[in-house]
Amino acid sequence: MLDLPQIDPVIIKVGPLAIRWYGLMYLLGFVGSFFYMQYLARLRKFALSSDDVSDLIFYGVFGVILGGRFGYCLFYNFKYYSRAPLEILYVWQGGMSFHGGLLGVCCAVVLFCYRRQKSILELGDLAAAAAPIGLGFGRIGNFINGELWGRVTDVPWGIVFPGAGPLPRHPSQLYEALLEGIVLFLLLWFAHKKSIWRGGVIFLFLTGYGLSRTVVELFRQPDEHLGFLWGNFTMGQLLSTPMIVIGLLGLFWTYRRSTHDAD
Repeated sequence: MLDLPQIDPVIIKVGPLAIRWYGLMYLLGFVGSFFYMQYLARLRKFALSSDDVSDLIFYGVFGVILGGRFGYCLFYNFKYYSRAPLEILYVWQGGMSFHGGLLGVCCAVVLFCYRRQKSILELGDLAAAAAPIGLGFGRIGNFINGELWGRVTDVPWGIVFPGAGPLPRHPSQLYEALLEGIVLFLLLWFAHKKSIWRGGVIFLFLTGYGLSRTVVELFRQPDEHLGFLWGNFTMGQLLSTPMIVIGLLGLFWTYRRSTHDAD
């Protein structure tokens, strides 16, 4: 059994201004995505300039924040926010959903491609490959904050999280950082390295994330106000299942499309 490392969530505070580790993780995710997408654009010889990448990141920031916030309010706490809709805007109180953020980024990429006359599949492939960077950093931020902890366990690496009771729990945030961050990043990088067909990385990401999240949810403590749904399923698993289905169907469709274009 281990105790959670005592890391102050606030890195530095000057007057009312506080810089937090979680916010820094978001920043590192966006900065890392910027440079990585530039590298992939050169690797795949996509017609995308440095300015295009920076503008796409700008669109993506709004997509993540707006989609993540509205997704959380809709998927995880609809009953509360339907009675207090103005509090949807209180982003400083916390509450973000990956699945909502994903929908927000998809809308942002489509809007960007429409305005710039770019290929949705090409830019989608770049954005999908960069997403694990932000996911990995984000989960590390969750771990530092001591939030979104796992279920009670007796494994040697179980951690006692402040606010989660005296029993050790799975560090599920680190499991997610490993699967959704490192493993998924390497898988999508390899797909780009092998010049997979256009659109393939998008749907490989959806499938890979959906499977990773479904597995990790077996070790993660469900949200207290939701608990288990439909038997032993969590909200994260229910939201990830359509991702797996869409991902597999999309892989089949884009592969067939690429072979047809080659003929």
